[in-house]
Amino acid sequence: VQLQASGGGLVQAGGSLRLSCAASGRTFSDRAMGWFRQAPGKEREFVAAISWSGRNTNYTDSVQGRFTVSRDSAKNTVYLQMNSLKPEDTGVYYCSARGTITGGSYYPTRNWDYWGQGTQVTVSS
Repeated sequence: VQLQASGGGLVQAGGSLRLSCAASGRTFSDRAMGWFRQAPGKEREFVAAISWSGRNTNYTDSVQGRFTVSRDSAKNTVYLQMNSLKPEDTGVYYCSARGTITGGSYYPTRNWDYWGQGTQVTVSS
């Protein structure tokens, strides 16, 4: 199983980026998928998640209203549209997916089975 994240880059504050994460090796159409980020010197933190159906989404407070998570189950891909970016959004962004774990809070990293390799997002002030 592999999760391949892409779309990161350098952007000025107020700008936008769209991250993509394509999964291969198994289907995740019946599993939640999500995004985490890790800033230098900090722990990996939850950013957003989307349910298997796509009907339910969850965001950490700091990105609510600016970021949108979506998925295309036919393509086994999850997206993160990031608008109004701030310097504090800088970090490595990781996509995640559930496998054997099917319930519980989205926030802990231990509640996710699969991880992508990460894509760097840098927001300049």
